[in-house]
Amino acid sequence: MREREQLGQALGRITTLDQDLQNTLELLALSAEEDDLEVQESAEQDIVLLHKKVQRLRLESLLSGEADGNNCFIEVHAGAGGTEAQDWTLMLTRMYARWAEAKGYKVEWIEESPGEEAGLKSSSFKIISHKNADHPYGWLKGESGVHRLVRISPFDSAARRHTSFASVYVYPEVDDAIDIQIEDKDLRVDTYRASGAGGQHVNKTDSAIRITHIPTGVVVQCQNDRSQHRNRAQAMSMLKARLYEHELQKREAAAQATADAKTDIGWGHQIRSYVLQPYQMVKDLRTHVEKGNAQGVLDGDIDAFLEATLAQKMGE
Repeated sequence: MREREQLGQALGRITTLDQDLQNTLELLALSAEEDDLEVQESAEQDIVLLHKKVQRLRLESLLSGEADGNNCFIEVHAGAGGTEAQDWTLMLTRMYARWAEAKGYKVEWIEESPGEEAGLKSSSFKIISHKNADHPYGWLKGESGVHRLVRISPFDSAARRHTSFASVYVYPEVDDAIDIQIEDKDLRVDTYRASGAGGQHVNKTDSAIRITHIPTGVVVQCQNDRSQHRNRAQAMSMLKARLYEHELQKREAAAQATADAKTDIGWGHQIRSYVLQPYQMVKDLRTHVEKGNAQGVLDGDIDAFLEATLAQKMGE
């Protein structure tokens, strides 16, 4: 039913575009007959907008991967660098959340581990399809990797330039159509007290859950609910998703071994640099897409990078 709904929405958008194009062409023909330059200019602007919408739909048609239509989890982890890296982790978390909210997705927070002074050591959240906002994993799957920030540190009294790193990991939520078998003997389950400010219950009971899958070393944790049982259920959902993504990566590596040559490993699989000082520039090192409005990118304007990565993965 979900696939049927998505196909229906896609067909509806195509039908609407086709009707808009016919109306605009008729308007152009009418303006030519009556030699009305104002109407002609308006119709030409409409065609430019239609072209952009068609290009967007063309990219959406490439979202045909096995899990592209699924909701997705995002994890952001601070690299070495203490407070500076933890602040960068908070900035990246906010960037993805703002992008998702602007596109109409729902954001469900799962876990945040605050830094000692500022920022976050790590964060986990889920991007959920909503109304016309679909294919969250398809759009975001190319964001996994190391993100590098260069700026004048607000935490350095000498106002020196610092370089910080944070890793982003995006993986799809596993639905009932995909069967993931996990044996209890392969799991280590730890409980701990939820960190950060909260209610009395949050700080005084071991409601947070950490699950380690021993064969693969995959670790997931959840602390967003006061109920230990609900946190465990969410953590198991995340674990299944991580293991599924692990298998997808193995398949992709086997099928597209040559793609490894395209990855810049000079900075540990760094995929994008965000430079705020001495100039402003965000550059993707895989697609070479650049944007000068770094603050706009950090506020969630990342469509150009997502679209370029998707087109590259599809061999465009």
